Amino acid sequence: MTVDAATLARGLAQGLRREPAQKSTPASGRTLLGLVGPPGVGKSTVAAALRHELELIDLPAAVLPMDGFHLPQARLVELGRRGRMGAPDTFDVEGFVRVLQRLRGEPGTVSAPGFDRAIEEPVPDALAIGCDIRIVIVEGNYLLHDRDGWDRVAGLLDPIWYLDADPALRRARLLDRHVAYGKTPEEAELWVDEVDEPNARLIAEGRQRATATVSVD
Repeated sequence: MTVDAATLARGLAQGLRREPAQKSTPASGRTLLGLVGPPGVGKSTVAAALRHELELIDLPAAVLPMDGFHLPQARLVELGRRGRMGAPDTFDVEGFVRVLQRLRGEPGTVSAPGFDRAIEEPVPDALAIGCDIRIVIVEGNYLLHDRDGWDRVAGLLDPIWYLDADPALRRARLLDRHVAYGKTPEEAELWVDEVDEPNARLIAEGRQRATATVSVD
């Protein structure tokens, strides 16, 4: 069954209200849930809708996007990885794991970086996840990746939902996104073919390890 982001968010929120489904009770009292899926599937849209639905039923929530842990542009150039930004080794996985550990282990406010898509740069300490937050929605590409340090991530999350969508729809969204942020249509096509789709295939390898899979419009 395929559902739109708002309908999916309502269903997920009601499920969390009935049963948070934590693997264990973390010291912070927070539930950390993951939304994972290929580029263009709509993770950010679902995360925002889910946060809204949770707050409507008095479950304070925050969204932690993995994008904030992109390595800075200068570092990517130095490493020779700028041309495949978005691959697993273009993120600060150590920093990401540390923030997840703090969110599970510390009841106080936890700071995390954000991401400015206009300039494709992380923004240090852009997010502050307070002690009132009961549910942290962690969204990103590699939550179920099992190599190069990413294998530590899944164990720090509670339910992990894999989002999928029609490949043609995902591609159209990605092309529109790249053009909106400055690429020519030709550059966007090349980036999707040479960067986004290889990453999507890598992400799909972890699909069977998800708590559940949902198709979204």
